[in-house]
Amino acid sequence: MAVQHSDQLENEVVLRILRELKKSSEMTQRELSSRVGISLGKVNFLINAMIQRGFVKIESFKTSTNKNAYLYYLTPRGIEEKARTTCFFLKRKMREYELLEEEIRQLREEVQEIGMSSDEQDKGANKL
Repeated sequence: MAVQHSDQLENEVVLRILRELKKSSEMTQRELSSRVGISLGKVNFLINAMIQRGFVKIESFKTSTNKNAYLYYLTPRGIEEKARTTCFFLKRKMREYELLEEEIRQLREEVQEIGMSSDEQDKGANKL
């Protein structure tokens, strides 16, 4: 499950799942689905894919009163994938931030060129 640009959304979901599993290894897929905000079927599909790729291992939680609860462990490969995916998203978010910062700078320059005061800028923004 190497990070590819065409799979950004799915990789973002995988990262959220890996984060949740790192926080708490005991949960049902339904709980994981609720925490991550995706369907139960999607969680099941992604968990199985991560197990096949060796990112996650699963064990029954024998002492649990909830027989659907399992222990999901990140494997060393899973921890590496989480780190790699986190770095990818950090770089992507930093690029987005820099582009947004540049756009804000340009908008401020345009507003200054037309000579609007700060109060007029605020009023104009509130109308949107």
